Amino acid sequence: MIKLRARTLVFDIDGTLCFDGRTIDDRILTAIGECERVGHHVVFASARPVRDLLPVLDGAFASAELIGGNGSLVSVDSEVRARAAFDPAGLGALLEAVGQYEATYLADGPWDYAYTGPADHPIRGRVDQGNLARMVDIAELPEVVKFLVVGASDMAALAEVGRGLGMTVNHHLDEAIIDFAPGSTTKWEALRWMGIGEYVAFGNDINDVDLLRNAERAVRVGSYPGLDEVAHVTVAADPEAVAAEISLLAEAAQDIVRAV
Repeated sequence: MIKLRARTLVFDIDGTLCFDGRTIDDRILTAIGECERVGHHVVFASARPVRDLLPVLDGAFASAELIGGNGSLVSVDSEVRARAAFDPAGLGALLEAVGQYEATYLADGPWDYAYTGPADHPIRGRVDQGNLARMVDIAELPEVVKFLVVGASDMAALAEVGRGLGMTVNHHLDEAIIDFAPGSTTKWEALRWMGIGEYVAFGNDINDVDLLRNAERAVRVGSYPGLDEVAHVTVAADPEAVAAEISLLAEAAQDIVRAV
């Protein structure tokens, strides 16, 4: 039997709960619903901005808190807040490097976004699926909370520029994209900012390392090797396997209630 102090469950989205970029399997939704009903507090924490989390959740778990942009955005009681943003000098330096390396990008503001990449890039299909925002020039964004490079003449060199500027940089080699976040922004940092210390986490990728490292129970979905040292449990990247693991947490909570 699983014994846990934590009553908060934190779920990454893409590659963890969502395997087609658009929907979450009903078995997973049902399992998370079971956890809510027995008293677990649910948080969704994604690289996506909050705007792009909403269509995937499709109205489910309306009371859940959302972390977007790998920690730069939070939504509590349906109010979206920019928790961290690029400072103008740092963003300007990054944009200079973008020009130098002929990079194309997706830049997210608190709600609207700027995009300069190709129309057929896979990331484009995951942006503003609900037609909730506007695509604008980057200069029109009141602040930039997330910057994703989707192509460049030298991706590794551009990633190093971001690190030199003190940004959080996740270079996804498998997808050939670089994810820049302001300062030390991570999902785990956002959780601490929200006052959440004990939690169970589900994640699958490089941007979930700190999230899983600091969890009471860390569940890796899939086989990303960068999570080898932080995952307590690994499950297949399959809706049935993920749903079964989530259901174990609902059963554990029910056992605690019966024992009391």
